[in-house]
This record gives sequence, C-alpha cells and structure tokens, in this order.
Amino acid sequence: MAGTQQRELQTELGDFLRSRRQKLTPKQMGIAAGRRRRTPGLRREEVAELAGIGVDWYIRLEQGRSVSPSVTTIDALARALRLSKAEHAHLRALTRDGDRRPFAPEVVPPAIWRTVESLNQPAYVTGRRWDVLVWNAAAEDIFGFGKLPEPDRNVLICVLANPATRRLFGAGWADEARRMVAQFRATHDLWAGDPAFRELLARLRAGCPEFEGWWGAHDVRGVSAGYKLIKHPRRGQLRLEYASFQANDDPALKLVIYTEAPAKPVVAR
Repeated sequence: MAGTQQRELQTELGDFLRSRRQKLTPKQMGIAAGRRRRTPGLRREEVAELAGIGVDWYIRLEQGRSVSPSVTTIDALARALRLSKAEHAHLRALTRDGDRRPFAPEVVPPAIWRTVESLNQPAYVTGRRWDVLVWNAAAEDIFGFGKLPEPDRNVLICVLANPATRRLFGAGWADEARRMVAQFRATHDLWAGDPAFRELLARLRAGCPEFEGWWGAHDVRGVSAGYKLIKHPRRGQLRLEYASFQANDDPALKLVIYTEAPAKPVVAR
C-alpha cells in the first residue's frame, strides 16, 4: 500500500476509535465518574484497561501511528467499545494490511448488463464508489439516471446533493441520507486518500450542508435490505422494498433490485 494511503488509513482508524470512545459513558461501563471530565465519553486509559492492553499502545492507535494489532487485540477493543457487528467488521478491515491500487471505474460484464435490462423491476448496478454503472428502464422511470451528466450518476450525489432526488424522499430524506452515509463510510475508509474518493467527498461537502456533521460522527452501518417511501412526481407515493447482491464476476459490483412493497411489511414466521 502506498505510504500516503497507509497514513490516511491509520488516520481513519484513529478517528473511528475516538468516535466510538466518545459515545460511551462511565455509567454505561460501570465506571465511577470520579473527577470532572473535560471531554465526552471514556478516557483513553479506561478503554485500554477494559480491553486489557497498554495505555501508550492504545494512544498510538488513536493518534494514527504505525501499529499492527493482532486479531485478539482487535476483538478485545471491539468488546471494550461495545461495537456492533458492522463496526467490529469495519475495525478489522481498517487494521488489515493490503496492496491498495489506485481506484479505477469498474466494468460491468455483458451478462450482468443484459440481466439488469431484462428485469421488469427497477434495478441498477453500482461500484465501490457507489457510481451507478448500469440501470434498466424501470429504474430510469423512477430515478432518471439517464438525464444526469455522467459525473452525477452516483447514488450519494443523487440523494444528498441533487434537489430533485432529495424531494423524492420528502420528510424521510434526512434518515435515508444519514443511513447511506454510515453505510458508505465502511467502504470509504478503506480507500481513504485515493483521489477519486477525495473528489467525491468534496462534492458531497459542497452540495449537502448536513453531510459534514454526519461524516464527522463516523457512524458505520452494514448494508441490508429495507424499504424506501418515495413521492414520485408522476406516479404518486411509492413504497419500495430493496435488496442488494454482490456479483461473482467482481465483488466490487453490487446489483440493487426494487419491488413494490405491501402496505405493511410481511413478518416471516
């Protein structure tokens, strides 16, 4: 991994640990409040003690200095910080060394392209940066990807920085946008420092006043199926259920399919 990107990755690791530490309270962890605290959350030495690791070593992690924690240490930190399953996986990914090449736009294989076009349900394929690479007529009818300039065909830019798409979600826009930012964070941090991802963040900061606050929270969520309530200008209110699938040809490619959802979600028995 290039030196600059390695440093960026270590910085994201430190920021992530700090953000999780600051969300915990002594009361939550059964720690006596003691003397007055000048900053929110737990102290670094308290996290280190809970995880059973050295204070100086933990400080090095938060400062983004070069440290290679073992899997056992990572798991201990996850327990100490009460990380969710998605956050625990993110912590492991941030501490994993690897050869990260510069980002390049993905190429969708013809078979996947034809499959998407053949579907009656709205469907599209995205890449690592959440660029929309392929979509079908049903997706075009709702989201209008084809009407956008190619640099704007990105799920995050569409939802956060495009006023027309923002209006589709109405009062539910903020919840939907914040969920997406937390999901994208898990991918971004592994590409921190890459010019293509820097450019995307710059556009989101410029086009969405709320983005900086959500990004600074460093929340991480896993990708899962769900529902979207959309107020379409021609078709009225749409309740859509969506699910996503990774492509075997290239795990960076994600196929997203929408179906009309019932008024009330069906509970599996």
